[in-house]
Amino acid sequence: MLKGLDPLLSPELLFTLRAMGHGDEIAIVDGNYPGVEHARRLIRLDGHRLITVLNAVLSVLPIDDFVAEAIFRSTVKAERDRLDPVHEEMIDCCARHEPHRQVVPLIGQDFYGRVKTAHAVIQTGEPRLYANIILRKGVIYPKEADAHAEVDPFVY
Repeated sequence: MLKGLDPLLSPELLFTLRAMGHGDEIAIVDGNYPGVEHARRLIRLDGHRLITVLNAVLSVLPIDDFVAEAIFRSTVKAERDRLDPVHEEMIDCCARHEPHRQVVPLIGQDFYGRVKTAHAVIQTGEPRLYANIILRKGVIYPKEADAHAEVDPFVY
């Protein structure tokens, strides 16, 4: 256990989040998602709901602000604008952490294709269908420093 970190952030998950670079994506998916088939790196968090995991990840992961769209959700079949309760919860969770970012719907194969190229997939035990989201990692900006001063890698 560590101070200030959600206990859902396991050593494997923290390692993965820290290893990701700017622009890398991570998918958080439900229990029915074909994670083994689609993941380059699969992290299992069975027994945990998607929103709980999403909240934990967003507590430490910066979202990319270099692009117009950086958070994507799956859709109910081809119904791009339909919002099931889990989608509303995803949008609310993202808004708490990233109030200026939109959650963009991606239909079926577009979502699957993006997951297949993601840095990693976190498979939850979420029982609700279409409860899947992709986050694109951003950067943490350094504090302004004197141009001639040494850079302290631990000061943000």
